[in-house]
Amino acid sequence: MADITRRLGWRHLRGAPTAHIRHHHGGKLLHDGPGLSFWFRALTAALSEVPVDDRELAMTFHARTSDFQDVAVQATVTYRIGDPALAAARLDFSIDPDTGVWRGAPLEQLGTLLTETAQQHALDVLARTPLSAALVDGVAAVRERVAAGLGAEPRLPATGIEVVAVRVMALRPEPDVERALRTPAREQIQQEADRATYERRAVAVERERTIAENELASQIELARREEQLVEQRGTNARREAEEHAAADAVRAEAEATRSVRLARAEADGVRAVGDAKAQAQAAWLKVHEDVGVATLHALTGTRLAENLPNIDSVTISPDVLTGLLAKLGAREPE
Repeated sequence: MADITRRLGWRHLRGAPTAHIRHHHGGKLLHDGPGLSFWFRALTAALSEVPVDDRELAMTFHARTSDFQDVAVQATVTYRIGDPALAAARLDFSIDPDTGVWRGAPLEQLGTLLTETAQQHALDVLARTPLSAALVDGVAAVRERVAAGLGAEPRLPATGIEVVAVRVMALRPEPDVERALRTPAREQIQQEADRATYERRAVAVERERTIAENELASQIELARREEQLVEQRGTNARREAEEHAAADAVRAEAEATRSVRLARAEADGVRAVGDAKAQAQAAWLKVHEDVGVATLHALTGTRLAENLPNIDSVTISPDVLTGLLAKLGAREPE
């Protein structure tokens, strides 16, 4: 929008670099171009402001495919006014000389023209396309058809409009149709997920079986080794018992041999002692065989006294003394 100020009945207009200003006075064109600044009288001036920058026009409309399915099309058309003089002549771009505001709605008219033209071409291409193909390749097809249709539309260059670009963002079916279309893919994805789950479970079961078999094999091997250990322990115990028995037999034989030898030695010793005593006794008897009886009695008393125990005191009762005296008295008459 142009900036207009007042000074003593005059008006001063200052335009933007992206706005093309046209000033007519008395049917004559006095000022024409973008970014102008000039003085004018409001009662005699006719002003027009045409934007020459690129503008974005977003549009959303519904179309029907060849299988009678409704789809929503979201597109954006970028355009600019390449011939401001022609656009000002075809559309009302005049502005109020006091406020600088458009008296009409020229951009809405341009938007309607572009939207209806683009919609016409999009409807035409989608009407011959089934929904499945439209969802797959419809965006590119609609974009190319709308761009070609806008480029070939004669009203646009006649109005001074140039189409810069056409973009189609989305083609969407109705929500319930979209859910129905998603169902097979979701089912397939779910089936793949279930298959992966089953395979994972199968692998887990196989691994568990392998682990169980390994544990069983380990237990069998452990039992076998325990059996071998028991057998070896029994063999070792038998061998140890045999060794102990052999050792005990050797020890017993040695003890018996030793006992026999000791007994023989002891018997020889006793025999030698007996022989010596016998010889000594024989020699003693041979020595005293010519000795008198009294002498023998005396020797006997002496030997008896030697072999008697030590007597510290002797108590003689009257009965014993009487008996001895009687015996002595009986011997004297003889």
